[in-house]
Amino acid sequence: MDQTVIVAGAGMVGTSTALQLVRHGYRVVLVDRREPGRETSYGNAGLIQSEAVEPYGFPQGFAPLWKVVRKGGVDVNYHLTALPGLAPVLQKYWHNSTPHRYGQIVQEFSRLIAQAIPAHAELIEESGAAHLVRKTGWLKAFRDERLLAQAAEHAQWLVQEFGVPHQRLDRTALTALEPGLQGMSGAIHWTEPWCVRDPGALVEHYARRFQALGGILAQGDARTLQARGAGWQVQTTDGVVEARQAVVALGPWAAGWTRGLGYRLPLFIKRGYHQHYRGEPLHHPVLDAENGFMLVPMNQGLRLTTGAEFARLYDRPTPVQVAKAERVARTLVTLGEPVEPQPWMGARPCTADMKPVIGAAPRHKGLWFHFGHAHQGFTLGPATARLLVQLMSGETPYTDPAPYSPLRFGH
Repeated sequence: MDQTVIVAGAGMVGTSTALQLVRHGYRVVLVDRREPGRETSYGNAGLIQSEAVEPYGFPQGFAPLWKVVRKGGVDVNYHLTALPGLAPVLQKYWHNSTPHRYGQIVQEFSRLIAQAIPAHAELIEESGAAHLVRKTGWLKAFRDERLLAQAAEHAQWLVQEFGVPHQRLDRTALTALEPGLQGMSGAIHWTEPWCVRDPGALVEHYARRFQALGGILAQGDARTLQARGAGWQVQTTDGVVEARQAVVALGPWAAGWTRGLGYRLPLFIKRGYHQHYRGEPLHHPVLDAENGFMLVPMNQGLRLTTGAEFARLYDRPTPVQVAKAERVARTLVTLGEPVEPQPWMGARPCTADMKPVIGAAPRHKGLWFHFGHAHQGFTLGPATARLLVQLMSGETPYTDPAPYSPLRFGH
């Protein structure tokens, strides 16, 4: 028991945590009811983003807010019945998105993003997953020349502040890169990010590497994790597992689980959808910047991913964003027929200050929190796992951990 750590949750964040722990010499049991990478980590756009130093803020100003309220775009949807329960945390989210507070959050978030590609690179090499990765960057495409010019100006600021490279493409240059893409005036080409052709498969490779190093993968409901004596225990199909320490990497289920221990963290979810199509493949992931959806070449087909849906975790799926985005996408590319009969849905675990929760649980010895990565769990999993393991091991962390600590919420 003394040598064992339970990791509850086997998405990218939890699997990366388990792998980083076992690489540091811990005995680790990784617990999930499903195979690794089958929930939120399966359904994203597959980007490992070095340029994503700015987390998604709450819209500021009347015009963008009114667009959200009237559901006038493709990028945001909401369930009206969910809003009363979400209102307190969304108010905090809005407050943290105001310019002064948001600027500080960007600085803190960027320190994690800077570690994303190096941390993944180590694990990709170790796990033999290089065949899943394309180092081509991605395209933020525009119809409106004015919006493209504004994006280019902002991209130049990001280069100056954070050193993230890009190229501005006019219509001719964009067509040369993506001859099958129609109707766009140009794009910002973020050249440094990596693109993964099957996000779930990358998590599986990390899980296999974890097992090869002696880690134990156990099937069971990770939400059964509970305190027992001086440690923690979890139910698995092979019986009860006990450990002195445990890491909560439950993603969208973390809010409910931590409430059971008396924590009131400002957590909420943004649901997202995807659908694969059999159409002409693209060479790069492409974001329709004016409509807020992505088209991403995947092993399963051309993946259309949607923006954010504000709803409760167990509300029924409402894939209206997929339907809206599909109509627009068919004007841009030869989309083809859907691969699956129904869109996939997942839930992103978010915090009101747009930063993940990384560190020791304030009131429970031996318990560690690692969740709340919002849109960047796939990008940040290995990097924030390394930070957590440094904290657990008493090592000097690669960055000041205070901005990500659960203590920032007053617990």
